[in-house]
Amino acid sequence: MALLPPHYLDTVVALGTPKTDGSIQYTATGFFYGHHVGESDGIKEYRIFLVTNRHVIEGSNELSVRLNRPMGSEAKTYSIPLTGPDGSKLWRTHPNAMYDIAMTPINVHTLKEDGIDYQFFRRDNTLSVEQANAIGVSEGDGIFVLGFPLGLAGEERNYVITRQGCIARIKDWRAGTSRTILIDASVFPGNSGGPVVTRPNTSSIKGTKPNKASHLIGMIASYIPYRYAAVDPQTGHPRVIFEENSGLAHVVPADVIHETIESAI
Repeated sequence: MALLPPHYLDTVVALGTPKTDGSIQYTATGFFYGHHVGESDGIKEYRIFLVTNRHVIEGSNELSVRLNRPMGSEAKTYSIPLTGPDGSKLWRTHPNAMYDIAMTPINVHTLKEDGIDYQFFRRDNTLSVEQANAIGVSEGDGIFVLGFPLGLAGEERNYVITRQGCIARIKDWRAGTSRTILIDASVFPGNSGGPVVTRPNTSSIKGTKPNKASHLIGMIASYIPYRYAAVDPQTGHPRVIFEENSGLAHVVPADVIHETIESAI
């Protein structure tokens, strides 16, 4: 029994930068998000955006994006320019600079012509504050983190790494006093920009509602480190500062992603 919708994996792409030898060093994760722009012959039409963290692309002129073709074929890498001929930015961020998010539109006609297997998140499988309150999403609920930690993007194809965790703190976001969600999950360099989705469950304790669907709840921004010092026993001064991964990570909520795209449009 699958707990994660299989097509969610095809929303996720490996992001990297070219090395001097022509190879690609994959350093982060991104995913596709579709903004509903209308209908044609009864079929919904979407404008597709590549979403990731601002710190992933800031200072770069181009971004390498790796996508899958049908099973049996190798993945294909595209080079996406991040600046125009006049030096202008071809990507957008949230109007509030405190949010670590960036996005750029994608030409899906090229992807279709090249036979790329891709999917995208959309508003109806994204968890807003109102939906989270209606469902009763709370601390301890399960989540999946999708991405390419440590640059492990697979050999011939993108094989997304999926790890489980739980929501560590969300009530302040639900109450409108915070725009960050905290999760407890194994997050490492390379996970930046990866989607976080809820883990469905069919059972719940009395007085709560089961969450029977998997929703996009947000995007990994960074893990939270903790630091401690090795102190010189003679002087009492710290000599070496050690830093470890606390296991907690900041998540940019999905409503911030939606706001960023709306402001860009």
